[in-house]
Amino acid sequence: MTEWDIKKLQILRTLNERGTVTATARTLLMTPSAVSQQLSNLAKQVGVPLLEAHGRRVRLTGAARLLLVHADAVFAQLERADAELAAYANGVAGEVRVGAFSTAVPALVVPAVRALRGAWPGVSVRVREVEAAEAYELLAAGEVDLALSLAAQAPTGRDRRFTRVSLLADPLDVALPADHALARAEDLRLADLAGEPWIFGGSGPWSEITLAACEAAGFVPEQAHSAAGWEAILAMVGAGMGVALVPRMASGRGGGVAMRELSADRPSRQVVAAVRQGAEGAPAVSHVLDALRAAAA
Repeated sequence: MTEWDIKKLQILRTLNERGTVTATARTLLMTPSAVSQQLSNLAKQVGVPLLEAHGRRVRLTGAARLLLVHADAVFAQLERADAELAAYANGVAGEVRVGAFSTAVPALVVPAVRALRGAWPGVSVRVREVEAAEAYELLAAGEVDLALSLAAQAPTGRDRRFTRVSLLADPLDVALPADHALARAEDLRLADLAGEPWIFGGSGPWSEITLAACEAAGFVPEQAHSAAGWEAILAMVGAGMGVALVPRMASGRGGGVAMRELSADRPSRQVVAAVRQGAEGAPAVSHVLDALRAAAA
């Protein structure tokens, strides 16, 4: 019977996530030669090749992917064991590290922390503001315990590493210059703004969300300006430089800006919370998830 080494399985799992031995070594604070040696030893233990050459890189064999299916189940069960031991040893207490994208911090995380202080004072939250896509990388690496992200940035539902909880559909409103001819129009539709100059990021989730919403309304937006921060976007809208889609969760409103709810073609972005599979049973994590659900509601 094979004697399983959790560390070697973690290295194989990280290689699958990161794609290269060098990136795996960097993530796990190891040398590339140590990573290669550990994977070679694992292949000898299981008796089948786990890696094959692919140009200058390596890729996982079918046997390695089969092994990862079982490894994911092992790691999920270990997370559950940690959760149950924490409940036994500490009761409802502990620190939960939360990685959240910028607009989720004031809209969801801060209200959740306030509620936790009164209901579960033993639970503390450490917040780390991150990009929506980066949240899953940090969660997989064990650098955060809970990730707040967008469904559009989430791994597929077949990814067994995570348990996801849908929190809310955040509506997207249109930001117009206050003196714009359509700022007070009745039954404003996204298609009414097809000929306007648009402001959105050059890449990343917000660019994808804006493009998808406009294309669903029947047009491709002309990108007049590129910006990622809401303060910059709203300042440009207020200056009459263009229009923008803005999530309702975004904090603050710029001067000279009219925020309009769309009467049709109402786009939204799906906000989700995620934990490593099995960790949702940890008392502290469970209470943070409950507080986030309440804040979203």
